[in-house]
Amino acid sequence: MRRCVATGSTRLIAGGVLSALLLAITAVPLAAQPAAEAHPLHFVGHGYDKAHEVTINATISQMITKHVAGSPAGLHLLVTGPEGLVDAHLGPFMTRQTQSALRAGTAVQIVGAMETVHGKQYLLARELTVGGRTITVRSSNGMLRVGQPSRQHQMHRNRSRVEVRGGAQ
Repeated sequence: MRRCVATGSTRLIAGGVLSALLLAITAVPLAAQPAAEAHPLHFVGHGYDKAHEVTINATISQMITKHVAGSPAGLHLLVTGPEGLVDAHLGPFMTRQTQSALRAGTAVQIVGAMETVHGKQYLLARELTVGGRTITVRSSNGMLRVGQPSRQHQMHRNRSRVEVRGGAQ
């Protein structure tokens, strides 16, 4: 009987230690992660000012797909025009078809508003015209729009649907 009492108290202590450990593990990463890294899209679109939209006609110098710390997440085009070199932010939702049309040396027209993020100027593109095709990147109030999913994404989604149903029906 004494053994049961000792086992019960040991379980109680172990349960308390385990609960405290789990609480410590979940609390530490939240405090250690900087807000800018945790939500890189948070600031994009909040400073968009439609009243100060500009239209630039430029040539693509470079397409940047890799995120740079402190900049808006997603696709950037470095374009050269009468205004000089401009970093145009297109966001993370460009389709593969659109991305394939964005090559260095290609002429583009971009409608958007300038915004300063961490001391650097970005043109937040609302509309992009390339090869006679106009792509709406943001709504009129500056919120990013989600493009059509790529063909590969659609195939993966359809395959997943078939697997969930247990095969073709």
